[in-house]
Amino acid sequence: MEASTETGSLLQALSHAEALLARQPALAEEQAREILRVFPRSAEGLTLCGRALAAQGRLEEAIAMLRRAAAVAPDSAEAWRELGNQLFLVGDHAGADQAYAQQIRCSVGDPRLIEAAVALCDNDLPVAERLLKTHLKAKPTDVAAIRMLAELAGRLGRYRDARMLLGRALELAPSFAPARFNLATILYRENRTAEALAELDRLMADDPDNPAYRNLAGAALTRIGELDDAIVQFEHVLRQRPGQARIWMSYGHALKTVGRQADSVAAYRRCIALAPGFGEAWWSLANLKTVRLAWSDLQAMEAALARDGLSVEDRFHLHFALGKANEDLGEAEAAFDHYAEGNRLRRSVLPYDPAETSARVDCAIHLFTPSFFARRQGQGCVAGDPIFVLGMPRAGSTLVEQILASHSDIEGTQELPDIQHLARRLAGDGEGSYPEILADLPPDRLRALGEEYLERTRIQRKTDRPHFIDKMPNNWAHVGLIHLILPDAKVVDVRRHPLACCVSNFRQHFARGQAFSYDLADLGRYYADYARLMAHFDDVLPGRIHRIFYEALVADIEGEVRRLLDHLGLAFDPACLRFHETVRPVRTASSEQVRRPISRAGIDQWKLFEDRLGPLREALGPALRDYPFAG
Repeated sequence: MEASTETGSLLQALSHAEALLARQPALAEEQAREILRVFPRSAEGLTLCGRALAAQGRLEEAIAMLRRAAAVAPDSAEAWRELGNQLFLVGDHAGADQAYAQQIRCSVGDPRLIEAAVALCDNDLPVAERLLKTHLKAKPTDVAAIRMLAELAGRLGRYRDARMLLGRALELAPSFAPARFNLATILYRENRTAEALAELDRLMADDPDNPAYRNLAGAALTRIGELDDAIVQFEHVLRQRPGQARIWMSYGHALKTVGRQADSVAAYRRCIALAPGFGEAWWSLANLKTVRLAWSDLQAMEAALARDGLSVEDRFHLHFALGKANEDLGEAEAAFDHYAEGNRLRRSVLPYDPAETSARVDCAIHLFTPSFFARRQGQGCVAGDPIFVLGMPRAGSTLVEQILASHSDIEGTQELPDIQHLARRLAGDGEGSYPEILADLPPDRLRALGEEYLERTRIQRKTDRPHFIDKMPNNWAHVGLIHLILPDAKVVDVRRHPLACCVSNFRQHFARGQAFSYDLADLGRYYADYARLMAHFDDVLPGRIHRIFYEALVADIEGEVRRLLDHLGLAFDPACLRFHETVRPVRTASSEQVRRPISRAGIDQWKLFEDRLGPLREALGPALRDYPFAG
């Protein structure tokens, strides 16, 4: 009877605390801690306390509390689910996957599924796959098993398989919210942003305050340029969870993109106050090129760097930010040392083989001959909407984009991943490799690929202007593909002095991609490969590519803009010369710089580090010697 009374008291106290959670999370925490004083090993009390801490934004404490709950009751699906949710929100996606796998393990009763879930938790994917496929042969409509197999496919990067499996799970169980959120996440990773948002809309209709749903919605809306809506999503989360440092950073990114610099600085500062060792937040602040970091910032970053247990990711972000801070303070040697260490750490976790890039360029030069293109003349999709602005990162392409986006007939978008997506898919088709496989594509396939590109990019277009810009710099490697599938599209190559351009890359940490940029020798070789492939296309497709040299643009902006617009077949628009007055989202590291009039600032910045550039000079070779403007 006494045990029964205690159980009743516990349930009553838990119910009361649960009722407080949405309105008064601090009181819910007090109630939960009172429960834990009486019932210290109550998994329900520990989980509720973790949720209350999370609702107050105290994420580290929440995660620690939820880990305690899972340790006390390792079979509690609720504890693992809540732990997964909080790990997802702080960006620990691998940890979240493990927690969700444990949740699945606790939620199923079939011995084979339990065994498969244990294998998933241990990341023993071959064993998990074998068990799940065997189980689904016997029970093809088991939704839990389908979701587990989808999670496995997602971990392996087989997103199409994961998407199909999750779609099947939702056919069988439309109200299965975890599977729908998994599907939205996979769609986001596949860059199927509109579909991801549709799934998130369904989830938020039933659970409008779920921070994981709104955070992913904010990221997805940012990707397609719906910045005002993205900001609304982030603000909604932060009203509920003001202590979520990572979301303050995402909010700061969105504010920066729309030009609200003071607000973005405040958001980054709030993030840093919550998590002083969060290297990416420090770098985000430093990466606002028009913001100068103070001596106190430098001291705070050095203190953060001295902390034990700091991740490699936090370390290299802090080194890049310290490089910028020292450079702002005129300490060139210290700045370069920090840039070098940040690059070394980043390179250590990011595989890149410069020989592969050189081999792809060799292959393209061998394949794309005048006769190759002559035999395919008149093929492809004849739309002339796209303007591809490409070249090396940090060469001035954002400036050229802003100039063009000021023209009344041209819409600016962003660095679109769609050409690269088509190239990767072609590389996986059949037995051929890319770009060799392009030789085997029939005319209808080339036209279909051009039409697919236009359809994929349509979501980025917000106006009825007849032309739009795709500013992905790495598209220089796909000029052959672009010409085959979109022969009437325009291609603009923006080029900057090799030393200035490569040093600017070395000083820049990129959020994704650009693996070549974290070593001076790799940088030089990559620039040289880019320059020789562009020279080849100048020979085999004369006049196809319009080249703008950054130094010439700075020296004579009107003359260069007029020549560029002539190449595009467009009338001169004086607004192009007032590009800094154009209000539009800009999503690159140069976002603040292009909101100012053009100047020579930065052209000779590389000379601060001139005596440290030996490996770069050697790797550049003829690309440095033959550049038309002196360094």
